Amino acid sequence: MRAILIVFGKEFRENLRERRTLVSALILGPLLGPLLFAGGLSLRIERGAEEGERPITLAVVHGERAPNLLGFLRQYGVRVESVDYDDAAARAAVRSHGHELVLAVSADFAAHLGSGTPAALLLYADSSDPSASGALSRVTALLGQYASLLARLRVVARGVDPLVLSPLALQDIDVATPASRSVLALGTLSYLVLLTMLMGGMYLAIDATAGERERGSLEPLLTVPVRREALMFGKILATCAYMTASLTLTVAAFAIMLRFTGLERFGMSVNFGPLVGLTVVLFCLPLVPLGAALMTIVAASTRSYREAQTYVSYLTTVVSFVPLIVIFSGLKDAMWQLAIPVLGQQMVFSRIVRADPLSAADFAVPTGTSLAVAAIALVILSHLLREERIVFGRP
Repeated sequence: MRAILIVFGKEFRENLRERRTLVSALILGPLLGPLLFAGGLSLRIERGAEEGERPITLAVVHGERAPNLLGFLRQYGVRVESVDYDDAAARAAVRSHGHELVLAVSADFAAHLGSGTPAALLLYADSSDPSASGALSRVTALLGQYASLLARLRVVARGVDPLVLSPLALQDIDVATPASRSVLALGTLSYLVLLTMLMGGMYLAIDATAGERERGSLEPLLTVPVRREALMFGKILATCAYMTASLTLTVAAFAIMLRFTGLERFGMSVNFGPLVGLTVVLFCLPLVPLGAALMTIVAASTRSYREAQTYVSYLTTVVSFVPLIVIFSGLKDAMWQLAIPVLGQQMVFSRIVRADPLSAADFAVPTGTSLAVAAIALVILSHLLREERIVFGRP
């Protein structure tokens, strides 16, 4: 144990002088990542709020054919702009973003309304334009309201109670809490936490194996009268220290910056205070030795520093993408997920952010499996250290 601590202290102090390690472990990931995430989320919220309040300009072709419809739209703040387009010109205007929406009134619109048959309206829109999605949904809803109003007036004119058009009285009951709704906006938070944690120790894991070998210092180091496992475990312990520091700084930065995103404007609350941040760090800590061991194995198995950078980057990308796969696949929570490292932490992370109650299994199962896999990885690494190709980098 004393040899492990000596190697740990040496590696930790040396990497404090390594500017690249400090920048990646303690600045870029922990500070820049949360800043960009919180800033982007805040801008998205501001844009969403402005979208709901922004007046809509609707280009209308042959609006004189539907004066009552245009009056209805104006009552709800829609600015009507008369244009003279045919079908091709209307498509071109929307496609070139000359107009977000173009509404064309058919020539027989009034005749169909008078006869009680459906009257045709053509609404031109570009569904691939995200800036026009809000206006499209609002105009579509208003046209639906106008159609419902006309239907009710028709049945009243025929002496029929308009309630016959509403056979169901549906009431939406939302049981979501403000904290649970915030998961919709904070779903990718676990991906960034995991990525920055791995980035915190990536360069140290590479330098302690492939870097030492390229500098020619690994072979003399392994000849000292100390077990090879003790030397490598000391290096891994230093990697774990930097990963833990990166994890802690990242979570602390998120806890501070998320308070200024303005989620409360949409009925959400950020359940990410100091206690929640500490809980997230404790749940992610078992992944630290696992990630350090896996990155060291991959780096030690390569033949050069550049090759180690490539393959360790692949590893960090694959591991950190697990939360995104879970989020976008719509995978529902299940007990078996707790037994899979990273997947179990992702499941518990979502519960923490939603302020759901946690059980003992939520902590014990992911922690136990992650530490067990980390122990297996350390055993594999100890066997690799006895191979000549690890020391000399030759196949």
